[in-house]
Amino acid sequence: MASKASGGSTKNGRDSIAKRLGVKRYGGQFVRAGNVLVRQRGTKFYPGKNVGLGSDYTLFALTDGYVVFENRRNRKYVSVLPPEEWEKLNGNGKAH
Repeated sequence: MASKASGGSTKNGRDSIAKRLGVKRYGGQFVRAGNVLVRQRGTKFYPGKNVGLGSDYTLFALTDGYVVFENRRNRKYVSVLPPEEWEKLNGNGKAH
């Protein structure tokens, strides 16, 4: 004979799996064309120079170069600068 009444069922105990969103390549990092830069819901970041926007708002590199994050008109932009432009911007002779 059971010494305790069985517990009732619960309506809790469910959760969705994490979607692995966020920044995947950081400022100053060298990327190849096609590399995913940011996975996001909606446009938290906007595409800048040489960056494409996927149907799920994923930002990806269109050319090889260096990642640059910038703020313009209250929006965050992600760009990919070719090595020549990157060197001009940073004033050093070495790319990597």
